[in-house]
Amino acid sequence: MAQHLELGRKGEALAKAYLEKHGFEILDENWTHGKCEVDLVAYKDRRIIFVEVKARSSNSFGEPEDFVDARKQKLLVEAADEYIYLMDHQGEVRFDIISILFNRNADYKLKHIEDAFWPSSI
Repeated sequence: MAQHLELGRKGEALAKAYLEKHGFEILDENWTHGKCEVDLVAYKDRRIIFVEVKARSSNSFGEPEDFVDARKQKLLVEAADEYIYLMDHQGEVRFDIISILFNRNADYKLKHIEDAFWPSSI
């Protein structure tokens, strides 16, 4: 497996464990719709949270969360709309980013950014 894919999978596993530890229920992992994949779909306090996980081994070109650009946000919103429709969810939703920065020793820094963006802002 390519190193960046392995890093991504490791990051998603860490993000899932982090969310579960903090009381989130994981509804889906790697849920796809069209051209978009939602890394994690979580549920807490009657709210569905769509989580994009970004893991990097360096921040030389920016923080991991900086790579969730407007195009990616638009795709996530489209996927979320379909998910909400299929699940007939009538409550609130939120878009979060979990940023994971690994160092050379395989230690990491995890940052959970709640309400990372709003659909109307893209």
